[in-house]
Amino acid sequence: MVTARAAKLGVAPVVVALVTVLVVAAGCGSSPQATATTRPLPAGRYPSQVSKMVCASEAPHDVGLALGEKATVTTPTCSDHLYTCRYVYPSATVTISVKELSSVAETTAYYKSLGTQLGVARPLGNLGQGAYQTTNGSVVVRKDYKVLLVDASGLPPQFGNPPTNPGAIAVTVGIVILGCWAGD
Repeated sequence: MVTARAAKLGVAPVVVALVTVLVVAAGCGSSPQATATTRPLPAGRYPSQVSKMVCASEAPHDVGLALGEKATVTTPTCSDHLYTCRYVYPSATVTISVKELSSVAETTAYYKSLGTQLGVARPLGNLGQGAYQTTNGSVVVRKDYKVLLVDASGLPPQFGNPPTNPGAIAVTVGIVILGCWAGD
């Protein structure tokens, strides 16, 4: 199953296996799992816990374990329901952002607008409720009323331990973060 998923996402099976083990072992916090009767929450006055977790200590730590590199995380910013921080490494930067929206229609429109703005290189199956890789290797994922952007534009041609291309790094980061999202 890991091999089939890795092939669909274009990631080395070893990376996907490592990420899967890390996510399962870490448990990604103590947030309760969303149930079938739980509805997504619309964007509120303040960022949701789900959005804030991408810049909190656990997600960057788990990403660091998966990439073999430790990041310093910048102070998050939030403007117009877009929660953003950067994972800064000695030779690279990955920008993570979560856009909170209030309906399926808004989420779909924003998700599609990023595809138009950044260019869609290929769809990514089995990730969130829809995902694609952009022409620069970044990853866009929609889940509930949120859209995650893993911006790979600050990565060199090879990064991590072992060295990996920016597209595979962005997919790995997306997998780790979504593995921790239990809904809101």
